[in-house]
Amino acid sequence: MIRVSSIFSQMLQLFSRQGFEQAVAEHRAERHARGFSCWGQFVAMLFCHLGRAQSLREICGGLAASEGKLRHLGLPDAPKRFTLAYANEHRPWQLYRAVFYQLLGRCREASGPHGFRFKNQLLSLDATLIELCANVFDWA
Repeated sequence: MIRVSSIFSQMLQLFSRQGFEQAVAEHRAERHARGFSCWGQFVAMLFCHLGRAQSLREICGGLAASEGKLRHLGLPDAPKRFTLAYANEHRPWQLYRAVFYQLLGRCREASGPHGFRFKNQLLSLDATLIELCANVFDWA
């Protein structure tokens, strides 16, 4: 039997679901869930970054277009804009910092004797900052 998975699904496999759930419990991130899990928000935000979505409407529309495949990613259905906005506002950012460090640890383990490091300083920017810079500084 040949098994096929999308690139997006393969990206999600880099993240340990068990480690993610441990981080959710540690940061009590499901307190304001309102029926939308932290995993669902994570899938939506990863989709946003990989698809270069500019708005909640694009994220929700893009996920809705692949409705049948969402179950394989751990989502029952595509989130609504309000649900995603509420989750973005009420979930602790520390959860996603913990997930980053989990992934970094896995990369270091897999790198073997050569080690794993970032050659340059690693910066994470919110997309709103980029647009703000482009509006304020025409050269940006």
